[in-house]
Amino acid sequence: MSRTLQGVLIQLVALALFVSMDALLKLLVARYAVPQLMFLRFVAHTLIVIVAVRLLTGGLPWRSRAPGLQTLRSALLAVANGALAVALIHVPLADATAVIFAAPALTVALAALWLNERVSPRRWAGVAIGLAGVMVAIRPPFLTGEPLHWAMLLPLVTAVANTGYQLLTRRLAAEDDPRTTVLHTSLAACALTALAQPFVWVAPAAADLPLLLLLGLLGAAGHGLLVLAFARAPASVLAPMSYTQILWAGLAGVLIFGDWPDGWTLLGAAIICAGGVLVALPSRKIANLS
Repeated sequence: MSRTLQGVLIQLVALALFVSMDALLKLLVARYAVPQLMFLRFVAHTLIVIVAVRLLTGGLPWRSRAPGLQTLRSALLAVANGALAVALIHVPLADATAVIFAAPALTVALAALWLNERVSPRRWAGVAIGLAGVMVAIRPPFLTGEPLHWAMLLPLVTAVANTGYQLLTRRLAAEDDPRTTVLHTSLAACALTALAQPFVWVAPAAADLPLLLLLGLLGAAGHGLLVLAFARAPASVLAPMSYTQILWAGLAGVLIFGDWPDGWTLLGAAIICAGGVLVALPSRKIANLS
């Protein structure tokens, strides 16, 4: 199995874990303030990662060659998760996830500009189609004739932060041991969210403690796998695979929350996926189809 294919398969597993984490988060935001959930999630994430790395590898390689980039990457993760958590208070999981998928298109574009990864004209067209689909999913007033719900803009904040996070993950794959990046993933996020705790903290109910631990476990496992994926495959190859998350988010929304995607969400998701397929399809297949 090639390293690129390994990276794709690892990322698909990570995406399934992220959808599970988002669904659990949507359940918990009804009972706890977003900063408290983020703090507990990142603390649990950090502790789980420390134990896992120590047991599996026999060491804890904290020292980074690029500590500033590691700190920025972790801070972007906090912004992305916080914006999504607030959005999930107001909008269905599938709607928020569809809008977040501005991130893969942005990742492909910025991977070309910042990481100097080669992106063909066909892939640029896919990026443009994907972003058009995101605009449909947002339901702008010029399409629907209805006011734009402010919470639909928060997943865009998540998308931009996720783009920076993924590109830094790829960049740091060339700088640090993957274990170092995994260990640093939630450190700055813990520090940032800790600042809010004097204002929002309430004692968690005993019945919720396993759920809060699971929130951290899903995040730690997902982001750990993401680091391994980006160490094996280019960002421009992995980004389109993220579109499969839309399907899982829609299914979770229906089964857990009874939120059926409406026409705008389905249309936007279809356009986004079409752009993703165009980006991911090998050039020789395009030639055979023409």
